Parts: sequence; structure tokens; C-alpha cells
Amino acid sequence: MPLEMSKGLTVVRQQIEELDALAKQTLQDLNTVAGTERVAKWQVRTVALITDAVGPLEGQAFARIQPGPSFTNDLIEEFTDLVECYRSPLMILAKRLAQSSPAKS
Repeated sequence: MPLEMSKGLTVVRQQIEELDALAKQTLQDLNTVAGTERVAKWQVRTVALITDAVGPLEGQAFARIQPGPSFTNDLIEEFTDLVECYRSPLMILAKRLAQSSPAKS
């Protein structure tokens, strides 16, 4: 089980890094439409990875995440809100996996 948790934690951390890289690239390009499409593709891939590495319940929970409505007319703010709606649950999952893994020296 510890090996599985370690694998799950590695996958979750990798997906956080990928999401951060997508966000950074989108904000550099100032193309939120393309960024939103890339995040959607990333989310589908992430659901499959989490399901495989952590378990089907966590994968289903991540698949059910739906960004809330945005009422600003600031596309950058809307995009960063979208990224955060996925990033926060991943950070919580990573923390939970790290706490359940045995401490390494």
C-alpha cells in the first residue's frame, strides 16, 4: 500500500505541475480561449491518471468538479479561477496522500 500511495502522490504532484505550466503559458500568451481548451483536455487526462494511481473514488470525485459561473468580464481572472478550481482539490489530495504515506528519511 505505501508504494501505491507514493505512486498516487507522485501522479498528483505531476498533474499540479502540469496545470501550473498550462496556466503560466496561457498567461504569457494572453490566449485564455486556448488555455481553457488545454485545461479541459488536461482535466480529462488527469481523471484517468488519478483513477489509475489513487483509485476510482478519487477519480470520480475529480471528474465531478465543475467550475462555477463567473460574473467578471475579465478573461484573465476567469481563467485563473478555472485553474484554481482544479488546483485546490489536487493540493488537498496531495496533502492527504502525503500524510497517509510513511515518512521517508
